[in-house]
Amino acid sequence: MSSKVASDPAHHLESSFVAKPPSDVSDEKYVNEKTTKAPYIAPLGAPLEDKTNLPFWKRFRRTKVDPDAIATQESVYDDPTLAKYYQPRSDWENIHRFDPAARWTWGEEKAVVRKVDWRIMAWIFIMFFSLDLDRSNLSQANTDNFLPDLGLNTNDYNLGNALFRGSFLIAELPSQLISKRLGPDRWIPIQMCAWSILAASQFWLTGKTSFLLCRVFLGFLQGGFIPDVILYLSYFYTKYELPLRLAIFWVSNHFCDIVSSFLATGLLKMRGVAGKEGWRWLFLIEGIFTLIIGIITFFLLPASPTQTKTYYRPHGWFTEREEIIMVNRIIRDDPGKGGMHNRQALSPRMLWKSFTDWDLWPIYLIGLTNQMPIEPPQTYLTLTLRNLGFDTTESNLLAVPPVVLGIFNLLLLTIISEVIHNRSFVAMIQNVWALPLLVALLFFSKESNQWAQYAVSALLVAFPLAHAIHASWASRNAGSVRTRTVATAGYNMMVQLSRIISAQIYRDDDKPYYYRGNRVLIGIAVWNIALYFFTYAYYRWRNHQRDK
Repeated sequence: MSSKVASDPAHHLESSFVAKPPSDVSDEKYVNEKTTKAPYIAPLGAPLEDKTNLPFWKRFRRTKVDPDAIATQESVYDDPTLAKYYQPRSDWENIHRFDPAARWTWGEEKAVVRKVDWRIMAWIFIMFFSLDLDRSNLSQANTDNFLPDLGLNTNDYNLGNALFRGSFLIAELPSQLISKRLGPDRWIPIQMCAWSILAASQFWLTGKTSFLLCRVFLGFLQGGFIPDVILYLSYFYTKYELPLRLAIFWVSNHFCDIVSSFLATGLLKMRGVAGKEGWRWLFLIEGIFTLIIGIITFFLLPASPTQTKTYYRPHGWFTEREEIIMVNRIIRDDPGKGGMHNRQALSPRMLWKSFTDWDLWPIYLIGLTNQMPIEPPQTYLTLTLRNLGFDTTESNLLAVPPVVLGIFNLLLLTIISEVIHNRSFVAMIQNVWALPLLVALLFFSKESNQWAQYAVSALLVAFPLAHAIHASWASRNAGSVRTRTVATAGYNMMVQLSRIISAQIYRDDDKPYYYRGNRVLIGIAVWNIALYFFTYAYYRWRNHQRDK
């Protein structure tokens, strides 16, 4: 296993593959020193084909497995010398299903993963859809004279977005700490219900003050949702399965953009109903929808793979056999997941130790600047379309095609990253895609064809999002639940900080073509490409140091 990690320079050393006891082992943390000996332990499954040394085009070939063959892969639990250092805590929520001697077939494993996809991932998709519905409907409101109705200008709009993202950023880590103490299954639906009530209350906005206050408190309530969900999904998926699930998670973002465009087309036509503007009805109705999703979420998020039985679900979702497979495949993939239980808070010492894991900081730096070249053109797309002469309905509908292409690009980029076992250069494609399109925007003027300008803007917004690659990269490199809790929040905090900065790049005195702003975005895109090369070289050096 270690040779596979070493072959990928974009990997960081993970505790699962350390050939010596972890440095933070203590008698209190690893209380189970002995593994129960069985009279007979079935052999492990055959190792999967290592494709890292194959030519690029051959890595896409699907590995065929016999559904009746043993799927259990080798881990530290098969080495008596190492196993005692990686025993789960005695109070780990899944300890009663932990069995190093457990074996299962590929057919059983794939059936369990499919079941988790339908039971857990499908609802997570809907949850994120509701987040984006309330988070991004401000863009649709803009097409219905939202700013003039409240006496606001572009700079007020930018300030509102900056305050939202600032409060969103500030809430990320505290939300993760609360989630780790209460459990994501409890904290996430509380967040959803709270922000949906506030989102619906935007129906009663009166001016600049109420607008800015709403943006601040919405950010506080929505901040932390994404890292909370990433941590929660890591309870159910291996590090090799998580990237694609996170890609699907962010597909929900794009799917919301499509659906919300059609919803806005209809809801904004309610202007005049009860003497109110259409954007007020947009906020109210979509906020109520999200509240309903939040209430249902209280009943659909189990605390862990082995805690799906409740008074309203007496038989649970999984059989005992399925729970054994789920628990052991997850902890074999990452023994660090047994180091904390799902209601355990982080101490200040644990928090600081996680924060100072400097090997995660290249990913944080990528999170800080990676999306800046895309963010302003994406945020201003509907306003750009209105400036090009399209009406409200046309602007919302024309925003759909780039979102559809973006979904395809997001999934394709994530799949390529996992197939060729590289993150740095594949994720860099996002900025390589954006760079020539940003240059093209410098040559448009009022004499330019509106459809040519739309085509360039649409292609720019349809960029292949590398967010899922980065988030799973941070989670994979964390190596422990403690560090993963901080790393997922840390990365997303950097993303929010980048959005605060990027919200100030397009200024009111630079519209409608934002030549000055686009030059800044070009410079940032060039910087990002250089940063990926640095990250690749850094992790290659770190892997070399480890192998020595």
